[in-house]
Amino acid sequence: MAIIPPRPIGKTRLSPEALKSDLRTMVKFGPCGLGERAVYLNSFFIDRRYYVTYPDIRRIFKRIAMSKGGFTGKGAFGSIPYLVVLFRDGTERQFIFRFEEEVDKLLNRIKRTHPEIPTLSEAGEKRVTEERAKEEARYLKELSPEAENAVLHLRSAKAWLEEEPEISDGLAYAARQKRVIDRMNPTYRWAAAAIFLLAAGAFVFGVISLLRHEGFAAYFVLFGIAFMFYTMSSQVLPTGRNNKRYANEQWQKALGASADRISCYGDGDFPVPAQYAHPAALDRMIRVIREGRARSVEEAWKIMKDELKAVNSDVTVSQTEYDEIVTIKPMFLLCGYEDIISD
Repeated sequence: MAIIPPRPIGKTRLSPEALKSDLRTMVKFGPCGLGERAVYLNSFFIDRRYYVTYPDIRRIFKRIAMSKGGFTGKGAFGSIPYLVVLFRDGTERQFIFRFEEEVDKLLNRIKRTHPEIPTLSEAGEKRVTEERAKEEARYLKELSPEAENAVLHLRSAKAWLEEEPEISDGLAYAARQKRVIDRMNPTYRWAAAAIFLLAAGAFVFGVISLLRHEGFAAYFVLFGIAFMFYTMSSQVLPTGRNNKRYANEQWQKALGASADRISCYGDGDFPVPAQYAHPAALDRMIRVIREGRARSVEEAWKIMKDELKAVNSDVTVSQTEYDEIVTIKPMFLLCGYEDIISD
């Protein structure tokens, strides 16, 4: 059990014995975690500092503070993801994560283990419902036997991937991170490193000044801490997990896991190459067929790739399509839309 036991922030409080047992079986996702009885949430400085039991949660969902445009290569800073918890009493709290992938993994697990808890905001649910109705209106009432078989094949492949969502999610995340890091201007990294060192120096100077009881020492400490956290949260500062070598290792690892997964599918006849094996890609192919623009998997694959190539910052898409594109386009950009890539 943690040295400092987590504090309850909902109405329900676990007994010390129940809390100890739940912490023992808890699965960690970045600074938070999921137990059998409760969700464990972070404070600004301490991981899993609080907990809230599942019955006290009305909704739990992801919020992004900055635009997810990493695949364009524009801008220096990555998105800032938050996990938002809406309590039964109507209050809401959000908890910052460093990596968006960790929020996605946590929410995916909640979907599987606690389907009664919505993982979208009310506005998000309404938007998705409206978009789904518009999408259904575009579909053909009847498909040819060939098109029906293609849709069944794609849905079967999608279900196969969704049995182990961490593999396809890891592939998409690794591609996005590698894309951002490979295209980042080195000047940003040097600037972030310089700011961090200056902030650290200001913090040390402030601490020494405090011990000497000199004026304005507290300002150096506060500004030093603020700018150190700023550069650390910007995801530009070079670290052990934020450099080209690590990004490439993670991409190769994710690619290998994806290839191993699809090699076990049926007779090995998976509809897309391993580097693009994500449910969102299959969803887009299914949509192409149901709209009557293709009758086979091969035709849908080609049309889907051509449409994805044509998408840029000037194209307006629905929220659902935006989420799909943000997820899978980095994989296609990284691999040049090629079906066969070199190691």
